[in-house]
Amino acid sequence: MSAIPNTAVPLCDTQASYHSLKAEIEAAVTRVLTSGQAILGPEVAAFEREVAEYCGVKHAVGCSSGSDALLLALAALGVDAGDEVIIPPFTFFATAGAVCRIGATPVFADIDPETFNLDPEDVAQRITPRTRAIIPVHLFGQCADMEPIQRLAESRGLAVIEDACQSFGADYHGSKAGALGDFGCFSFYPTKTLGAFGDGGMVVTNDADAARRMATLRVHGMEPKYEHRLLGWNARLDAIHAAMLRVKLPQVDQYISRRRAAAARYDDLISECELDGVFQRPIESGLGRHTYNQYVVRVAGGYRDEVVRHLKSRQIGCEVYYPKALHLQECLWNLGYVAGDFPVSEEACRSVLALPMFPEISAEQQRRVISECASCMAKSLAAAA
Repeated sequence: MSAIPNTAVPLCDTQASYHSLKAEIEAAVTRVLTSGQAILGPEVAAFEREVAEYCGVKHAVGCSSGSDALLLALAALGVDAGDEVIIPPFTFFATAGAVCRIGATPVFADIDPETFNLDPEDVAQRITPRTRAIIPVHLFGQCADMEPIQRLAESRGLAVIEDACQSFGADYHGSKAGALGDFGCFSFYPTKTLGAFGDGGMVVTNDADAARRMATLRVHGMEPKYEHRLLGWNARLDAIHAAMLRVKLPQVDQYISRRRAAAARYDDLISECELDGVFQRPIESGLGRHTYNQYVVRVAGGYRDEVVRHLKSRQIGCEVYYPKALHLQECLWNLGYVAGDFPVSEEACRSVLALPMFPEISAEQQRRVISECASCMAKSLAAAA
């Protein structure tokens, strides 16, 4: 591989998409500022309709974050103290946090070693008479295997809440993420495939009653004004975020195409640099479109942390999603789990590494990333010989 310029490569460049749509985004912001409607209102309502149409569902409820989206879905179901909700231990903490905040108990089921998504066979072993719902997480941009999860849920009378916070635009057998379960929850955090310029979230569903309930819950359970039938909280979506997201939504499939092209380049570069024996590339299930919200490799041989230190020393962004499984987090000690309970998730925590990924990443930037990975591994393997 020829010499690569020694320039920084960010993990995610959120400014690139802004500059490409600068005029449209700033016009949308001005529209909101001149309207005087800063929270909810017509911009949010329009964005809800557009997302519902994109996902192929009947209803969408905008909210303040992906975390609140999960909480709203659980609350709409009436999940409460004494109930159990099955989730994977290898995901961002918000999934477990929402279950705990609603008063229910998270019950973990291990993941598939190839896709990092919930293992339906292990889910079946975790169901008890207290189970109310299953939350499959579509991790890193790829949908979980939903057919066996749905069959299992239907046979046991359980609800399915898709945590699709990392997978807007992904699909499974031709249906969009969010339209596969009873509820689909999205995050519009700035680094997502469809990212705002602050926090934002949404729940999609085909259940009209549940949608109305969530719309009420997000404003302190208020309907009509100053009448509180439900105990809700403040989970509103700001109009300015909705307006900017409306500009970006028509571009989302193009963003995904660019991410997939970048993932293919990474795959080729890993082979070109003869890293296949150490770097396991992401595995697509073949069941639908992977959006590559993150490009996550497994680093074999215990070299992951060395690679992280090397990349950071070279000003190359990287991240470990996630270094500790949820069942081992200190605040969940009361659930009684111990190391070894979920070996596939724990092994993933020891080996995963996310490389820079965003729609505008250049081939030159990717070549520098993999070149530095190869340099690090050459030195590490030589030292170990």
